Amino acid sequence: MEIIKKNINRTFLIIVILISITGFWNIYFGPDAAPTFYQNLHVVTTFIWLGLLLSQLIYIESRRNSLHKRVGKSIIVVGPILIATLMLLSVHSASKSAARGEADMLVIQNIFPASEVAMLILLGFLFRKNRKLHGHFLMSTSLLFFGIALFFTLISFIPEYKIEGPETFYRFETAGITATYISVAFGLLLFFAQIKSGWPWLLVCLLFFVNGYIGQLIEEADKMVSLTAFIGSINEYAAFLVTLLIVLAILIMSFLKGKTTTN
Repeated sequence: MEIIKKNINRTFLIIVILISITGFWNIYFGPDAAPTFYQNLHVVTTFIWLGLLLSQLIYIESRRNSLHKRVGKSIIVVGPILIATLMLLSVHSASKSAARGEADMLVIQNIFPASEVAMLILLGFLFRKNRKLHGHFLMSTSLLFFGIALFFTLISFIPEYKIEGPETFYRFETAGITATYISVAFGLLLFFAQIKSGWPWLLVCLLFFVNGYIGQLIEEADKMVSLTAFIGSINEYAAFLVTLLIVLAILIMSFLKGKTTTN
């Protein structure tokens, strides 16, 4: 049981990386493959983040604590770039739909997880003196990436979820619900395997349902087009730069405050 607990985070992270590869597959190798600058940036930053998490787990397991601490400082830079890129992609996706006067089918899936990844990284920094809690906050960001990647994997490769015309648009929702339940199942497994300090995994499970509920409320109020238009009206590069600077400033202040307190 102890071996399972020790390796469960690394095993799940490898699963996330593999599902992310299948989720991005059609962008590069599908019949209509034509990756854009935005997609390339998203792929690069996502895998850098997941690779950083995996390397940190390996350093911890091999007791290379000094290397773990040195590499961990890169979160101050990588984290803000990751979050800013997610915001850039969210605004860009919404702007394309807004230009056609349509609702962005992925606006909730884009904008809310982007904000939640930021929240989890910031909480991870705030609790970095509690090593286990710090690790769970940062690792739990991978569950959000898993849910999104699984959604795209389902609609890309599983016939029951593929979109084959207007009459099958309902499959977006079906794939989203399926991806949510599978993600929550993994999150609960990770929580119960590390129940003493693993409550950040439970928090992310809750976020999946909160996102779904908010999305449902917006759809019932017939405000999805309005939300898309609002998000799409934001300047893409301003969204990237402002998000980058805000998150970077918060992380640097948190880091400096922690050093001052320690000294």
